[in-house]
Amino acid sequence: GVLAMITVVGVVAAPLLILLFAPGFLRESADKFDLAADLLRFTFPYLFFISLTAFAGGILNSYGRFGVPAFTPVLLNLVLIGFALWVAPLFETPVVALALGVLVAGATQLAFQLPFLLRLGLLPRPRWDRAHEGVRKILRLMMPALFGSSVAQINLLLDTLIASFLVSGSVSWLYYSDRLMEFPLGVFGIALSTVILPSLSRRHADGSGEAFSATLDWALRWALLIAVPATVGLAVLAVPVLVTLFQYQAFTPADARMAGFSLTAYALGLGGFMLVKVLAPGFYARQDTSTPVRIGLWAMGANMLFNVAFVVPMVWLGMEAPHAGLALATALGAWVNAVLLFRRLRREGAYRPLGGWWSLMARLAVALAAMALLLHLLAGPPDLWYAMGAGGRAMRLAGLIAAAATCYLFVLLLLGVRPWRWRTRPE
Repeated sequence: GVLAMITVVGVVAAPLLILLFAPGFLRESADKFDLAADLLRFTFPYLFFISLTAFAGGILNSYGRFGVPAFTPVLLNLVLIGFALWVAPLFETPVVALALGVLVAGATQLAFQLPFLLRLGLLPRPRWDRAHEGVRKILRLMMPALFGSSVAQINLLLDTLIASFLVSGSVSWLYYSDRLMEFPLGVFGIALSTVILPSLSRRHADGSGEAFSATLDWALRWALLIAVPATVGLAVLAVPVLVTLFQYQAFTPADARMAGFSLTAYALGLGGFMLVKVLAPGFYARQDTSTPVRIGLWAMGANMLFNVAFVVPMVWLGMEAPHAGLALATALGAWVNAVLLFRRLRREGAYRPLGGWWSLMARLAVALAAMALLLHLLAGPPDLWYAMGAGGRAMRLAGLIAAAATCYLFVLLLLGVRPWRWRTRPE
C-alpha cells in the first residue's frame, strides 16, 4: 500500500522530481526537461514492481532458494533488449519505448517469482495489520536500514544533480560508466551479500561468534579476490569496453573517451562498494541497522565534500572532464563507508581476521601486476578500437578479458592461493 501511494505521487509529481534532481535540464532546454518528466512517468512505477520483487526474493533467499532471485534480473535485460530492437522503431521518440520497457520488465520480474513463492506456500496475502509484532519489528529495523543501504544511490543522485549543470552529455557519461562499474558489483558483490546474510543471522542467533567472524572473513577474502582484478580491468580497458558496447550511431568516439574518464574513476571505488556489501550484513544480521546509517551519513558528507573539492576547481580551470571528479568523489566516499564499517566491526569484536591476510595481499599484488602489465601491452591505443568494426571489437575484447583472467588466476595458483580451501563457507 505504501509503495502504491509513493508510485502515484512519483508519477504525478514527475516534473517536480526532475526539477529537484536534474535542475540543469530546465536551464538547458525546455524540451529536454519535458521529455525527462515524461520518461519518469513511465519508469517510476518500476519502483513498485522491483520493490515487491526484492521482497519476494528476500523470502526465497531466507529459505535457501538463491537461484530464482539471482536469475530474475536477467529478465530485465531481456525485456529491455526486446523493446530496443523491436518496439522502439515503432515510436516517434524511440527512447519512450525503452522507458515503457522498464515498466514491463518490472512487472515481468515480479510475475516470474510469484509461482515459486506459491510452491513453497509462502505467497503473501496483503493485509493491513500494524498491530502484528513482526510488522512492528520490521518497521523499527527497516527505517534506518533504508538509508544505510541507499547511501551509494543517494550519492549518485547528487552526482546527477551536479552533472546536470555541466556540459551536455555529462549525465549520460556518468550513467554509462556507472552501469559498467555496477556489473561486477551486481554479479559478485550482491551475490556475496545475499549468500552470507542468512548464514550470519543463524550464527548470531546460535551465539557462535567465532563462526560469525569466520563467515565474514571468508566473504571479505572473496570480495578482495574479485574486486581487485575487476578494478584494474575496468580502469585499463575503460575505453575498449565502452567502444565495444556502446559506440554505435549516436555514441561517438568522443563520448567513449569522456565516459572512459568517469569509468576509470568509478572503478577505483569498486573495492569499497563491494566491501560495503559484505560488511553491512555483519550489522544487519545482529539487528543493528542504526550503525550503518550513522556511518553512511559520514560517507555521504565526505562524498559531498569531495564533489566540491574536485569538481569546482576542474570547472574553474576549464579542465576537460569535470564529471570524472564526481565519479572520483563517489569512489572515495565508498571507501570511507567501507573503512568505517570495518573499523566498527573490529572494535565491537564481531570480526576477528583469520591468519594469512598479509601473505594473501602480497600474492594478490603480484598477480595483479602481471595482469595489468599484460593488459597494457595487449590493449592497444584507443584509435585502434575506434577504427574496428563491431565483430572485431567484441572478439578482441573477449580475448583480452580471457587472457587477463587466465594470467591472474595462473599467477595466484602458482603462488599457492587456493580459494576453495578458505573457510568458512556460508551454510
